[in-house]
Amino acid sequence: MLGQPRFLLFRRLLFPYSGEEPLTHAQGRRVIVSWALFFSLVLSVATLPIILIIKAVSVQELALILLLTFLTSVVIFGAMAWFVVIMVNRCARFVQRRSQRA
Repeated sequence: MLGQPRFLLFRRLLFPYSGEEPLTHAQGRRVIVSWALFFSLVLSVATLPIILIIKAVSVQELALILLLTFLTSVVIFGAMAWFVVIMVNRCARFVQRRSQRA
């Protein structure tokens, strides 16, 4: 625990791993879920004032827009996080193979 680097709060929440070792499946799932939920909630909350400024929507339309925004961003940011996990694991394995050869 002493050798573990201290990251900023934002980094600790979204990607608390150094990248020196491949992520386990549980760590990868944690990164994917945290990215998908965090960014989706931020995007949904940021959409709310824009919708309220328009004021031409009913409560049902407001709920539908927020739900669509949330679900779409979960898919997009989940896929982005999945890609990041794959690339981090690939890079970590490459560095490990390189260090074993040297």
